Amino acid sequence: MAEERAKKAAVREQSAVATRRGYYPIACAVAGWLIPGLGHALQKMWGRAVTCFLCVGSLAIVSAAMRGNIFASTGNDAFDFLGYLADLGAGSFYFLARTLETLGPDVSRASGDYGTRFMATAGVLNLLAALHAYETARGRKA
Repeated sequence: MAEERAKKAAVREQSAVATRRGYYPIACAVAGWLIPGLGHALQKMWGRAVTCFLCVGSLAIVSAAMRGNIFASTGNDAFDFLGYLADLGAGSFYFLARTLETLGPDVSRASGDYGTRFMATAGVLNLLAALHAYETARGRKA
């Protein structure tokens, strides 16, 4: 009797993982990239969702307040392009910071340089969170 229940539970778990393997993991990854923490929120991981949103959001806001350099896609060399990819990883916060950057960057001071690094950190952190949302939606333990 206990074996039957265990077998039924295993079959239910396998079917649940099989149904999530369609578009759902990709949707969680894209949603998690666009709005930090949304990929985890779709899976009802509320603590991780709030943590991701607050961490990425605070790093991006501090970066904009410090007038860090927000890289554009029209970089001259490979390091500008890597900076653009790191910044773009912040999702909607990248587009918000790009819109709010009216005075331009101030990298002549240390605070502007730190602001540049904070935005890149926000982007990489958000990409890692989106990857985690993708992996957990696929059914892998993280």
